Amino acid sequence: MTTSQEFQEALRGAELRVTRPRVAVLGAVHAHPHADTESIIGAVRRELPEVSHQAVYDSLHTLTAAGLVRRIQPSGSVARYESRVDDNHHHVVCRSCGAIADVDCAVGHTPCLTASDDSGFTIDEAEVVYWGLCPTCSAARTDH
Repeated sequence: MTTSQEFQEALRGAELRVTRPRVAVLGAVHAHPHADTESIIGAVRRELPEVSHQAVYDSLHTLTAAGLVRRIQPSGSVARYESRVDDNHHHVVCRSCGAIADVDCAVGHTPCLTASDDSGFTIDEAEVVYWGLCPTCSAARTDH
């Protein structure tokens, strides 16, 4: 999904009213994976200079509730948004600069992905966050 028309169709498919801020926010999230709210506001304002912070916040909330975007918030980080919502992928976060990348799935022996006792819950998602250093920060550390 990359065009305004596709974003409008996605909004209609989720039974949401099509508004310029919602289309712009959806476009910004697709164009800037793992962006924080301030970055999304900046991207939306390049398209709609008059849009308010509140309109962007409201749009993010509505799009998240409708399942069109996903909100993630790694420990110690501000909330970030992504358009990849159709799977249960994971993330890797750089401890130094905060960069985030997608990880398709855990491999190997992964007992943490199946709860030993679900306490009666119907579990539909497991969240795994890998922490480390991104290539740029790793290289910077070895250059010293």
